[in-house]
Amino acid sequence: MDEGDGIEDLLRELAPQVLASLVRRHGQFDACEDAVQEALLAATLQWPAAAVPDRPRAWLLTVASRSLTDQWRAESARRRREKVVALDPAGPVVAREPDEADLPPGDNGAPDDDTLTLLLLCCHPVLSPPSQLALTLRAVGGLTTAQIAAAYLVPEATMVRRISRAKELIRESGARFELPPSPQWTERLGVVLHVLYLVFNEGYATSSGHALHRPDLTAEAIRLARLLHRLLPGEGEVAGLLALMLLTDARRAARTSPDGSIVPLAEQNRELWDSAAIAQAQELLSATLGTVAVGPYQLQAAIAAVHDEAASAEETDWPQILALYDVLAQVAPGPMVTLSRAVALAMVTGPKAGLALLGTLDADDRMARTHRLDAVRAHLLEQLGDLAAARECYLRAAKMTASVPEQRYLAMRAARLQPAGP
Repeated sequence: MDEGDGIEDLLRELAPQVLASLVRRHGQFDACEDAVQEALLAATLQWPAAAVPDRPRAWLLTVASRSLTDQWRAESARRRREKVVALDPAGPVVAREPDEADLPPGDNGAPDDDTLTLLLLCCHPVLSPPSQLALTLRAVGGLTTAQIAAAYLVPEATMVRRISRAKELIRESGARFELPPSPQWTERLGVVLHVLYLVFNEGYATSSGHALHRPDLTAEAIRLARLLHRLLPGEGEVAGLLALMLLTDARRAARTSPDGSIVPLAEQNRELWDSAAIAQAQELLSATLGTVAVGPYQLQAAIAAVHDEAASAEETDWPQILALYDVLAQVAPGPMVTLSRAVALAMVTGPKAGLALLGTLDADDRMARTHRLDAVRAHLLEQLGDLAAARECYLRAAKMTASVPEQRYLAMRAARLQPAGP
Protein backbone atom coordinates (compact mmCIF):
# COMPACT_ATOMS: atom_id res chain seq x y z
CA MET A 1 0.00 0.00 0.00
CA ASP A 2 1.45 3.39 -0.98
CA GLU A 3 1.16 6.60 1.04
CA GLY A 4 -1.85 7.78 -0.95
CA ASP A 5 -3.79 4.62 -0.15
CA GLY A 6 -2.92 5.00 3.54
CA ILE A 7 -4.20 8.58 3.60
CA GLU A 8 -7.36 7.56 1.79
CA ASP A 9 -8.03 4.80 4.33
CA LEU A 10 -7.40 7.20 7.23
CA LEU A 11 -9.76 9.81 5.80
CA ARG A 12 -12.47 7.20 5.24
CA GLU A 13 -12.15 6.14 8.88
CA LEU A 14 -12.16 9.66 10.28
CA ALA A 15 -14.86 11.22 8.11
CA PRO A 16 -17.90 9.87 10.02
CA GLN A 17 -16.26 10.72 13.35
CA VAL A 18 -15.69 14.34 12.29
CA LEU A 19 -19.19 14.60 10.85
CA ALA A 20 -20.68 13.21 14.05
CA SER A 21 -18.79 15.73 16.18
CA LEU A 22 -19.91 18.64 14.01
CA VAL A 23 -23.56 17.57 13.96
CA ARG A 24 -23.53 17.09 17.73
CA ARG A 25 -22.15 20.61 18.24
CA HIS A 26 -24.08 22.51 15.61
CA GLY A 27 -26.95 20.47 14.15
CA GLN A 28 -27.67 21.12 10.45
CA PHE A 29 -26.71 17.74 9.08
CA ASP A 30 -26.51 18.81 5.44
CA ALA A 31 -24.34 21.87 6.12
CA CYS A 32 -22.03 19.84 8.35
CA GLU A 33 -21.58 17.17 5.69
CA ASP A 34 -20.66 19.83 3.11
CA ALA A 35 -18.09 21.21 5.55
CA VAL A 36 -16.59 17.77 6.16
CA GLN A 37 -16.27 17.23 2.41
CA GLU A 38 -14.34 20.53 2.18
CA ALA A 39 -12.01 19.36 4.94
CA LEU A 40 -11.46 15.99 3.27
CA LEU A 41 -10.61 17.70 0.00
CA ALA A 42 -8.13 19.97 1.77
CA ALA A 43 -6.50 16.97 3.45
CA THR A 44 -6.29 15.09 0.15
CA LEU A 45 -4.45 18.03 -1.40
CA GLN A 46 -2.20 18.96 1.53
CA TRP A 47 -1.29 15.82 3.46
CA PRO A 48 0.68 13.98 0.75
CA ALA A 49 3.06 16.95 0.44
CA ALA A 50 3.12 18.21 4.04
CA ALA A 51 2.75 14.86 5.87
CA VAL A 52 -0.20 13.69 7.94
CA PRO A 53 -0.62 15.88 11.04
CA ASP A 54 -0.01 14.41 14.47
CA ARG A 55 -3.69 14.74 15.31
CA PRO A 56 -5.45 14.16 11.98
CA ARG A 57 -8.96 14.05 13.44
CA ALA A 58 -8.47 17.38 15.19
CA TRP A 59 -7.03 18.84 11.97
CA LEU A 60 -10.08 17.77 10.00
CA LEU A 61 -12.46 19.00 12.69
CA THR A 62 -10.78 22.42 12.75
CA VAL A 63 -10.87 22.83 8.97
CA ALA A 64 -14.47 21.60 8.75
CA SER A 65 -15.53 23.95 11.57
CA ARG A 66 -13.94 26.90 9.77
CA SER A 67 -15.70 25.93 6.56
CA LEU A 68 -18.99 25.66 8.41
CA THR A 69 -18.50 29.09 9.98
CA ASP A 70 -17.66 30.57 6.57
CA GLN A 71 -20.89 29.10 5.17
CA TRP A 72 -22.95 30.69 7.93
CA ARG A 73 -21.18 34.03 7.63
CA ALA A 74 -21.76 34.11 3.89
CA GLU A 75 -25.42 33.20 4.32
CA SER A 76 -25.89 35.75 7.11
CA ALA A 77 -24.25 38.49 5.03
CA ARG A 78 -26.44 37.60 2.04
CA ARG A 79 -29.61 37.81 4.09
CA ARG A 80 -28.48 41.12 5.60
CA ARG A 81 -27.79 42.60 2.17
CA GLU A 82 -31.19 41.46 0.91
CA LYS A 83 -32.88 43.04 3.96
CA VAL A 84 -31.07 46.36 3.53
CA VAL A 85 -31.88 46.50 -0.16
CA ALA A 86 -35.51 45.69 0.52
CA LEU A 87 -35.80 48.50 3.07
CA ASP A 88 -33.78 51.08 1.13
CA PRO A 89 -32.81 50.00 -2.40
CA ALA A 90 -30.70 53.14 -2.85
CA GLY A 91 -28.84 52.78 0.42
CA PRO A 92 -25.34 51.24 0.88
CA VAL A 93 -24.87 47.58 1.69
CA VAL A 94 -22.80 47.27 4.86
CA ALA A 95 -21.34 43.92 5.83
CA ARG A 96 -20.38 42.99 9.38
CA GLU A 97 -18.89 39.99 11.13
CA PRO A 98 -21.59 37.72 12.57
CA ASP A 99 -21.97 37.50 16.30
CA GLU A 100 -22.79 34.36 18.26
CA ALA A 101 -26.51 34.85 17.66
CA ASP A 102 -25.95 34.29 13.95
CA LEU A 103 -24.57 30.81 14.49
CA PRO A 104 -26.55 27.75 15.64
CA PRO A 105 -26.04 26.87 19.29
CA GLY A 106 -23.94 23.85 20.07
CA ASP A 107 -25.30 20.76 21.81
CA ASN A 108 -23.85 20.37 25.28
CA GLY A 109 -24.84 16.72 25.53
CA ALA A 110 -21.97 14.39 24.66
CA PRO A 111 -23.01 10.81 23.84
CA ASP A 112 -20.70 7.95 24.57
CA ASP A 113 -20.13 7.25 20.88
CA ASP A 114 -20.75 10.00 18.36
CA THR A 115 -20.65 7.60 15.43
CA LEU A 116 -23.42 5.47 16.90
CA THR A 117 -25.53 8.57 17.53
CA LEU A 118 -24.94 9.65 13.94
CA LEU A 119 -26.05 6.20 12.86
CA LEU A 120 -29.30 6.53 14.78
CA LEU A 121 -29.88 10.05 13.47
CA CYS A 122 -29.60 8.73 9.93
CA CYS A 123 -32.24 6.16 10.85
CA HIS A 124 -34.67 8.85 12.02
CA PRO A 125 -38.34 7.82 11.59
CA VAL A 126 -39.04 10.88 9.43
CA LEU A 127 -37.13 9.07 6.66
CA SER A 128 -38.39 6.11 4.67
CA PRO A 129 -36.42 2.87 5.22
CA PRO A 130 -34.63 3.13 1.83
CA SER A 131 -33.58 6.72 2.63
CA GLN A 132 -32.42 5.72 6.11
CA LEU A 133 -30.23 3.04 4.62
CA ALA A 134 -28.83 5.25 1.88
CA LEU A 135 -28.01 8.17 4.16
CA THR A 136 -26.36 5.97 6.77
CA LEU A 137 -24.24 4.17 4.20
CA ARG A 138 -23.07 7.54 2.91
CA ALA A 139 -22.49 9.33 6.22
CA VAL A 140 -21.41 6.49 8.52
CA GLY A 141 -20.28 3.71 6.21
CA GLY A 142 -18.27 6.00 3.95
CA LEU A 143 -19.52 4.35 0.77
CA THR A 144 -19.67 6.31 -2.46
CA THR A 145 -23.00 6.97 -4.11
CA ALA A 146 -22.11 4.46 -6.83
CA GLN A 147 -21.39 1.75 -4.25
CA ILE A 148 -24.67 2.45 -2.45
CA ALA A 149 -26.56 2.30 -5.74
CA ALA A 150 -24.96 -1.08 -6.46
CA ALA A 151 -25.98 -2.34 -3.02
CA TYR A 152 -29.56 -1.22 -3.66
CA LEU A 153 -29.61 -2.46 -7.27
CA VAL A 154 -30.81 0.97 -8.48
CA PRO A 155 -29.33 3.57 -10.90
CA GLU A 156 -26.78 5.97 -9.40
CA ALA A 157 -28.88 9.04 -10.32
CA THR A 158 -31.74 7.63 -8.27
CA MET A 159 -29.46 7.26 -5.27
CA VAL A 160 -28.14 10.83 -5.60
CA ARG A 161 -31.70 12.16 -5.38
CA ARG A 162 -32.57 9.85 -2.49
CA ILE A 163 -29.61 10.95 -0.37
CA SER A 164 -30.17 14.66 -1.10
CA ARG A 165 -33.82 14.41 -0.13
CA ALA A 166 -32.96 12.48 3.04
CA LYS A 167 -30.64 15.27 4.19
CA GLU A 168 -33.35 17.84 3.50
CA LEU A 169 -35.85 15.89 5.58
CA ILE A 170 -33.41 15.59 8.48
CA ARG A 171 -32.98 19.37 8.41
CA GLU A 172 -36.70 20.09 8.12
CA SER A 173 -37.55 17.70 10.96
CA GLY A 174 -35.45 19.66 13.46
CA ALA A 175 -34.01 16.39 14.75
CA ARG A 176 -31.47 16.81 17.55
CA PHE A 177 -28.20 14.96 17.69
CA GLU A 178 -28.80 12.77 20.70
CA LEU A 179 -29.48 9.15 21.53
CA PRO A 180 -33.22 8.44 21.21
CA PRO A 181 -35.25 7.36 24.25
CA SER A 182 -35.50 3.63 24.88
CA PRO A 183 -38.96 3.10 23.28
CA GLN A 184 -37.59 4.31 19.93
CA TRP A 185 -34.72 1.84 19.86
CA THR A 186 -36.94 -0.99 18.61
CA GLU A 187 -38.38 1.21 15.86
CA ARG A 188 -34.95 2.07 14.47
CA LEU A 189 -33.14 -1.16 15.26
CA GLY A 190 -34.21 -3.03 12.14
CA VAL A 191 -32.91 -0.31 9.86
CA VAL A 192 -29.69 0.06 11.84
CA LEU A 193 -29.01 -3.68 11.56
CA HIS A 194 -29.73 -3.68 7.83
CA VAL A 195 -27.35 -0.77 7.35
CA LEU A 196 -24.54 -2.54 9.18
CA TYR A 197 -25.27 -5.69 7.17
CA LEU A 198 -24.88 -3.79 3.88
CA VAL A 199 -21.75 -1.99 5.07
CA PHE A 200 -20.21 -5.32 6.04
CA ASN A 201 -21.16 -6.94 2.74
CA GLU A 202 -19.64 -4.10 0.73
CA GLY A 203 -16.43 -4.49 2.72
CA TYR A 204 -16.33 -8.27 2.44
CA ALA A 205 -17.07 -8.40 -1.29
CA THR A 206 -16.71 -4.96 -2.83
CA SER A 207 -19.16 -4.20 -5.61
CA SER A 208 -16.61 -2.44 -7.81
CA GLY A 209 -12.90 -1.75 -8.21
CA HIS A 210 -9.72 -3.81 -8.06
CA ALA A 211 -9.91 -4.94 -4.42
CA LEU A 212 -11.93 -7.94 -3.31
CA HIS A 213 -12.02 -6.77 0.31
CA ARG A 214 -12.32 -3.44 2.09
CA PRO A 215 -11.22 -4.37 5.63
CA ASP A 216 -11.95 -0.83 6.83
CA LEU A 217 -15.65 -1.33 6.15
CA THR A 218 -15.86 -4.81 7.64
CA ALA A 219 -13.98 -3.66 10.73
CA GLU A 220 -16.27 -0.64 11.17
CA ALA A 221 -19.40 -2.75 10.72
CA ILE A 222 -18.15 -5.25 13.30
CA ARG A 223 -17.19 -2.43 15.69
CA LEU A 224 -20.64 -0.88 15.51
CA ALA A 225 -22.30 -4.28 15.84
CA ARG A 226 -20.25 -4.93 18.99
CA LEU A 227 -21.29 -1.55 20.33
CA LEU A 228 -24.95 -2.29 19.66
CA HIS A 229 -24.59 -5.66 21.35
CA ARG A 230 -23.14 -4.02 24.46
CA LEU A 231 -26.04 -1.57 24.53
CA LEU A 232 -28.69 -4.20 23.77
CA PRO A 233 -27.36 -7.54 25.06
CA GLY A 234 -30.82 -9.09 25.12
CA GLU A 235 -31.61 -8.43 21.43
CA GLY A 236 -31.22 -11.72 19.59
CA GLU A 237 -30.93 -10.14 16.14
CA VAL A 238 -28.09 -7.87 17.28
CA ALA A 239 -26.19 -10.92 18.54
CA GLY A 240 -27.13 -12.79 15.38
CA LEU A 241 -25.78 -10.08 13.09
CA LEU A 242 -22.54 -9.82 15.06
CA ALA A 243 -22.15 -13.60 14.93
CA LEU A 244 -22.83 -13.62 11.19
CA MET A 245 -20.17 -10.97 10.60
CA LEU A 246 -17.60 -12.82 12.71
CA LEU A 247 -18.29 -16.18 11.05
CA THR A 248 -18.07 -14.67 7.57
CA ASP A 249 -15.03 -12.49 8.21
CA ALA A 250 -13.26 -15.46 9.78
CA ARG A 251 -12.78 -16.89 6.26
CA ARG A 252 -11.28 -13.74 4.77
CA ALA A 253 -7.64 -14.88 4.79
CA ALA A 254 -8.53 -17.98 2.78
CA ARG A 255 -10.69 -16.24 0.16
CA THR A 256 -7.80 -15.25 -2.09
CA SER A 257 -4.71 -17.03 -3.38
CA PRO A 258 -1.24 -15.42 -3.17
CA ASP A 259 -1.78 -13.82 -6.60
CA GLY A 260 -5.08 -12.27 -5.47
CA SER A 261 -7.40 -14.70 -7.25
CA ILE A 262 -10.69 -15.63 -5.61
CA VAL A 263 -10.79 -19.03 -3.91
CA PRO A 264 -14.35 -20.43 -3.65
CA LEU A 265 -15.54 -21.73 -0.29
CA ALA A 266 -15.25 -25.41 -1.25
CA GLU A 267 -11.57 -24.98 -2.17
CA GLN A 268 -10.43 -22.83 0.76
CA ASN A 269 -7.69 -23.87 3.16
CA ARG A 270 -9.71 -24.02 6.36
CA GLU A 271 -6.61 -23.88 8.49
CA LEU A 272 -6.42 -20.21 7.54
CA TRP A 273 -9.84 -19.50 9.02
CA ASP A 274 -9.88 -17.45 12.23
CA SER A 275 -10.80 -20.03 14.85
CA ALA A 276 -11.06 -17.43 17.64
CA ALA A 277 -13.65 -15.42 15.71
CA ILE A 278 -15.59 -18.60 14.93
CA ALA A 279 -15.59 -19.62 18.60
CA GLN A 280 -16.79 -16.18 19.67
CA ALA A 281 -19.63 -16.30 17.14
CA GLN A 282 -20.65 -19.78 18.26
CA GLU A 283 -20.78 -18.53 21.84
CA LEU A 284 -23.04 -15.65 20.78
CA LEU A 285 -25.38 -18.04 18.98
CA SER A 286 -25.45 -20.51 21.86
CA ALA A 287 -26.49 -17.76 24.24
CA THR A 288 -29.24 -16.54 21.90
CA LEU A 289 -30.82 -19.32 19.84
CA GLY A 290 -33.82 -20.82 21.58
CA THR A 291 -34.05 -18.03 24.16
CA VAL A 292 -35.55 -15.26 21.97
CA ALA A 293 -37.66 -15.07 18.83
CA VAL A 294 -35.54 -16.17 15.89
CA GLY A 295 -34.90 -13.65 13.12
CA PRO A 296 -33.16 -13.54 9.74
CA TYR A 297 -29.72 -12.59 11.07
CA GLN A 298 -29.71 -15.43 13.59
CA LEU A 299 -30.73 -17.85 10.83
CA GLN A 300 -28.02 -16.60 8.47
CA ALA A 301 -25.50 -16.87 11.29
CA ALA A 302 -26.63 -20.44 11.98
CA ILE A 303 -26.08 -21.28 8.29
CA ALA A 304 -22.62 -19.72 8.38
CA ALA A 305 -21.84 -21.67 11.53
CA VAL A 306 -22.69 -24.98 9.82
CA HIS A 307 -20.22 -24.09 7.07
CA ASP A 308 -17.51 -23.03 9.53
CA GLU A 309 -17.92 -26.10 11.74
CA ALA A 310 -17.26 -28.51 8.86
CA ALA A 311 -13.70 -29.82 8.81
CA SER A 312 -13.86 -30.02 5.00
CA ALA A 313 -16.22 -29.09 2.20
CA GLU A 314 -17.24 -32.75 1.85
CA GLU A 315 -18.29 -32.88 5.51
CA THR A 316 -20.64 -29.89 5.24
CA ASP A 317 -24.12 -30.72 6.55
CA TRP A 318 -26.08 -29.54 3.51
CA PRO A 319 -29.44 -30.99 4.63
CA GLN A 320 -29.22 -28.86 7.77
CA ILE A 321 -28.28 -25.81 5.70
CA LEU A 322 -31.24 -26.41 3.38
CA ALA A 323 -33.58 -26.75 6.36
CA LEU A 324 -32.33 -23.43 7.73
CA TYR A 325 -32.82 -21.77 4.34
CA ASP A 326 -36.37 -23.14 4.25
CA VAL A 327 -37.07 -21.35 7.53
CA LEU A 328 -35.27 -18.20 6.35
CA ALA A 329 -37.40 -18.13 3.20
CA GLN A 330 -40.47 -18.05 5.43
CA VAL A 331 -39.12 -15.43 7.86
CA ALA A 332 -37.47 -13.08 5.34
CA PRO A 333 -38.30 -14.03 1.75
CA GLY A 334 -36.35 -12.34 -1.02
CA PRO A 335 -34.43 -13.01 -4.23
CA MET A 336 -31.02 -13.35 -2.57
CA VAL A 337 -32.42 -15.90 -0.11
CA THR A 338 -33.89 -17.85 -3.04
CA LEU A 339 -30.53 -17.69 -4.80
CA SER A 340 -28.67 -19.19 -1.84
CA ARG A 341 -31.41 -21.71 -1.17
CA ALA A 342 -31.08 -22.92 -4.76
CA VAL A 343 -27.42 -23.78 -4.13
CA ALA A 344 -28.31 -25.71 -0.97
CA LEU A 345 -31.14 -27.50 -2.76
CA ALA A 346 -28.76 -28.50 -5.55
CA MET A 347 -26.28 -29.89 -3.03
CA VAL A 348 -29.00 -32.02 -1.40
CA THR A 349 -31.15 -33.16 -4.33
CA GLY A 350 -29.12 -32.34 -7.43
CA PRO A 351 -28.49 -29.41 -9.79
CA LYS A 352 -31.75 -29.83 -11.73
CA ALA A 353 -33.78 -28.91 -8.66
CA GLY A 354 -31.54 -25.94 -7.96
CA LEU A 355 -31.84 -24.69 -11.55
CA ALA A 356 -35.62 -25.02 -11.41
CA LEU A 357 -35.70 -22.84 -8.32
CA LEU A 358 -33.40 -20.29 -9.99
CA GLY A 359 -35.89 -20.10 -12.83
CA THR A 360 -38.39 -18.46 -10.51
CA LEU A 361 -36.07 -15.42 -10.32
CA ASP A 362 -35.88 -14.74 -14.05
CA ALA A 363 -38.86 -12.37 -13.96
CA ASP A 364 -37.64 -10.50 -10.86
CA ASP A 365 -36.48 -7.03 -11.95
CA ARG A 366 -34.25 -6.75 -8.88
CA MET A 367 -31.99 -9.45 -10.31
CA ALA A 368 -31.49 -7.63 -13.61
CA ARG A 369 -28.74 -5.40 -12.15
CA THR A 370 -26.70 -8.10 -10.45
CA HIS A 371 -24.39 -10.75 -11.87
CA ARG A 372 -25.14 -13.25 -9.13
CA LEU A 373 -28.07 -15.00 -10.79
CA ASP A 374 -25.99 -15.84 -13.87
CA ALA A 375 -23.00 -16.80 -11.72
CA VAL A 376 -25.01 -19.28 -9.64
CA ARG A 377 -26.78 -20.64 -12.71
CA ALA A 378 -23.40 -21.17 -14.38
CA HIS A 379 -22.16 -23.11 -11.34
CA LEU A 380 -25.21 -25.39 -11.33
CA LEU A 381 -25.10 -25.90 -15.10
CA GLU A 382 -21.45 -26.92 -14.75
CA GLN A 383 -22.45 -29.44 -12.08
CA LEU A 384 -25.15 -30.75 -14.42
CA GLY A 385 -22.62 -31.22 -17.22
CA ASP A 386 -24.04 -28.58 -19.61
CA LEU A 387 -20.65 -26.95 -20.10
CA ALA A 388 -21.56 -24.77 -23.09
CA ALA A 389 -24.49 -23.17 -21.28
CA ALA A 390 -22.39 -22.82 -18.11
CA ARG A 391 -19.64 -21.06 -20.04
CA GLU A 392 -22.13 -18.63 -21.55
CA CYS A 393 -23.54 -17.79 -18.11
CA TYR A 394 -20.08 -17.31 -16.61
CA LEU A 395 -19.15 -14.87 -19.39
CA ARG A 396 -22.43 -12.98 -19.04
CA ALA A 397 -21.93 -12.70 -15.28
CA ALA A 398 -18.36 -11.46 -15.77
CA LYS A 399 -19.63 -8.63 -17.98
CA MET A 400 -22.24 -7.59 -15.41
CA THR A 401 -20.02 -7.19 -12.34
CA ALA A 402 -17.93 -4.08 -11.69
CA SER A 403 -15.62 -6.00 -9.33
CA VAL A 404 -12.33 -6.74 -11.10
CA PRO A 405 -11.51 -9.83 -8.95
CA GLU A 406 -14.95 -11.29 -9.66
CA GLN A 407 -14.58 -10.51 -13.37
CA ARG A 408 -11.30 -12.44 -13.44
CA TYR A 409 -12.70 -15.34 -11.45
CA LEU A 410 -15.78 -15.72 -13.64
CA ALA A 411 -13.75 -15.36 -16.84
CA MET A 412 -11.34 -18.02 -15.55
CA ARG A 413 -14.22 -20.38 -14.83
CA ALA A 414 -15.51 -19.82 -18.37
CA ALA A 415 -12.06 -20.40 -19.86
CA ARG A 416 -11.83 -23.77 -18.11
CA LEU A 417 -14.95 -24.81 -20.00
CA GLN A 418 -13.62 -23.72 -23.40
CA PRO A 419 -14.04 -26.57 -25.90
CA ALA A 420 -10.77 -28.16 -26.94
CA GLY A 421 -9.56 -27.29 -30.44
CA PRO A 422 -9.50 -29.82 -33.27
